Amino acid sequence: MSESNTVLTTRSTTGITIVTINRPRLRNAVDSPTARKLYDALRAFDADETQKVCILTGADGAFCAGFDLHTVSQSPHPAEPVGESPSIAPMGPSRLRLSKPLIAAVEGHAVAGGLELALLADIRTCSETAVFGVFCRRWGVPLIDGGTVRLPHIVGFGRAMDMILTGRAVDAQEALAMGLANRVVPKGQALAEAIELAEELLRWPQKCLRADRESAYYAAFDAGTFREAMQNEFVEGSKVVQAESVHGAARFSGGAARSAGVWQTLDVSQRQRVIIMFRSQ
Repeated sequence: MSESNTVLTTRSTTGITIVTINRPRLRNAVDSPTARKLYDALRAFDADETQKVCILTGADGAFCAGFDLHTVSQSPHPAEPVGESPSIAPMGPSRLRLSKPLIAAVEGHAVAGGLELALLADIRTCSETAVFGVFCRRWGVPLIDGGTVRLPHIVGFGRAMDMILTGRAVDAQEALAMGLANRVVPKGQALAEAIELAEELLRWPQKCLRADRESAYYAAFDAGTFREAMQNEFVEGSKVVQAESVHGAARFSGGAARSAGVWQTLDVSQRQRVIIMFRSQ
């Protein structure tokens, strides 16, 4: 395998980018050059306004077995100290917070640094073959790609401690039960499920979708208080009203959602007041 194609990127005309870790001989373990390519690929996606949703996956039935420990003494590490700007991490993009949705399509092992890459995603679609775990526990390698930061937010502190301290394997069904996996599908179908989900996300007004997504991240990781999170949600959400909500409300009023029972219970004057409320924002 040529080391020049360890990360493959495809972009669709509809706005879906697929980034594939392509080192199947090593279950897609990431070395330093691959980390740099992953980082660059996700930064490029985030900067490309023609692309709306990204899917991160691995080649040939594995997601990622973590950092390639065979190369630690052989190649310089690209990682930089954590700073204000988005800096590259040992696994590449794991310190990033993208502005658009990221889905991880997981087949096989997503362990150690591979688990941390999966945690970078907003949603994880997994096949029944998926295995998650802090396997680096057995080699004395710490989680330094966001695992101790993101995992407790996704599965809860107690479950995160169970995974972090024991280093045990978590299969697809247990991952689904704890919220680590969002969908579980048959072997070989994780990417297809992720594409279907991405296509669903493309259906929605994108400014609103991104604003709600960013508000959730702000509340989870940035806000110092509940009041601060609530204020941010309102201020940032209000910016979307003129851009998308007025048009959406007009479509709703025009009958685009005739199956919405609540709307049908309103008389004409009540419906007009709803539209006026949106337009006055």
